[in-house]
Amino acid sequence: MKQLLLASNNRGKLAELQAMFAPLGVHLISQAELNIPEADEPFHTFIENALAKARHASRLSGLPAVADDAGLCVEAFGGEPGVQTAFYATRFGYPKGDDNNVRALLEQMVDVTDRRAALVSTLVAVRRAEDPEPLVAVGRVSGEITREPRGTNGFGFDPVMFIPRFGQTFAELPVDVKNANSHRGLAARQMLALMQERWFA
Repeated sequence: MKQLLLASNNRGKLAELQAMFAPLGVHLISQAELNIPEADEPFHTFIENALAKARHASRLSGLPAVADDAGLCVEAFGGEPGVQTAFYATRFGYPKGDDNNVRALLEQMVDVTDRRAALVSTLVAVRRAEDPEPLVAVGRVSGEITREPRGTNGFGFDPVMFIPRFGQTFAELPVDVKNANSHRGLAARQMLALMQERWFA
């Protein structure tokens, strides 16, 4: 296997995962490079959506595919926005986008004292569209939502996700430290081990 398709058009995700998957010696390419449209994500869990995206991308490309479904789960909101994280801002009249998501979240939490939240990443990989044994890896990082953005590294909710053990937000950490300790980093390391054991052994 020399190419692995990432079932996403998110450049930030592609850059992060390309670095993390480098030890496998595979080239990670975005589905956008092959003009593959985004898959429908009708489900309420990260794993179901990630599996749907991986199968969709593999079916249309003929390549092994990996998909990530990730999101922010805020304790005070009963786990929301969860799988709807990417579209969070649109619920409050803002256009879709990272900066607007952060703005909307801070506005909704202005009077909330329970700031606990978790960033969750679920990676699913398939060798082919109908692979009966998809690989599944989950990374979860707990923290607190800050009252204003801090830092310029990363993307998504990184500027407002404060990680107590570092005393900084993800966006304040050096990129290599963030990648090694992020929800996506944790999931990617699990996925790497699974691929090496199941696909490359």
